[in-house]
Amino acid sequence: MTQLVRFEREGPVARLTLDSPHNRNALSSALVEQLHDGLTRATAEQGVRVVVLGHTGGTFCAGADLSEASASASSSDPAEQAAARAQEMTRLLRRILELPLPVIAAVDGHVRAGGMGLVGACDIAVAGRSSTFALTEARLGVAPSIISLTLLPRMTARAAGRYFVTGEKFGADVAADIGLITVATDDVGATVADLTAAIGQGSPQGLAASKALTTAAVLDDFDRRAEKLTQQTATLFVSEQAREGMLAFLQKRAPDWR
Repeated sequence: MTQLVRFEREGPVARLTLDSPHNRNALSSALVEQLHDGLTRATAEQGVRVVVLGHTGGTFCAGADLSEASASASSSDPAEQAAARAQEMTRLLRRILELPLPVIAAVDGHVRAGGMGLVGACDIAVAGRSSTFALTEARLGVAPSIISLTLLPRMTARAAGRYFVTGEKFGADVAADIGLITVATDDVGATVADLTAAIGQGSPQGLAASKALTTAAVLDDFDRRAEKLTQQTATLFVSEQAREGMLAFLQKRAPDWR
């Protein structure tokens, strides 16, 4: 199996690196599965206190793997496959939220669509000042349904009302101002190192209990709404407008509604 997520251990830090630059670290089924494996390994290894989720290439994560989604649209049961992919994403976001270890997103590049959901699920998010963010789902005929479960608790209501529908790009300073990320910095590595050093002084019990206090309300809302939003995602992804939107994106042309 091609390695799409690298695992490295540095003292109390477990580093999971998205390493699929050929498709901008898109959330293919294989990458999501390997992320789960990395999170399992991090929690199992003695002495790990914090997980750092980073990336290779200029994009942290481009969101759903549209080539995979487009291919499954012509399968014998596209609705079933869309539902399975939606469930994979829901499970991944919840896994990060419920992990007993703090998770830091280390972003030094671009974040789009589902990648924004990953950032929202992390306890701390650090981004370089050249990073850009965008919720582009509406331009493809879909919506940020599942990832709203991790984004709406982070972003201000006004910011969500704007960026969910415009698809505009915004930078790291704006992302920090609206609550999407914790800090915008000129040196992602140094900032993350300071944070992991501080977290590394905590006990496993103390860290797990402290994190749980910050995620309890998010998880309560997540569990209340996840099934409905997972189904919404699956339904949208097999719609006519979504098929046209994804095909237009892959063919680098404007969709027919434009």
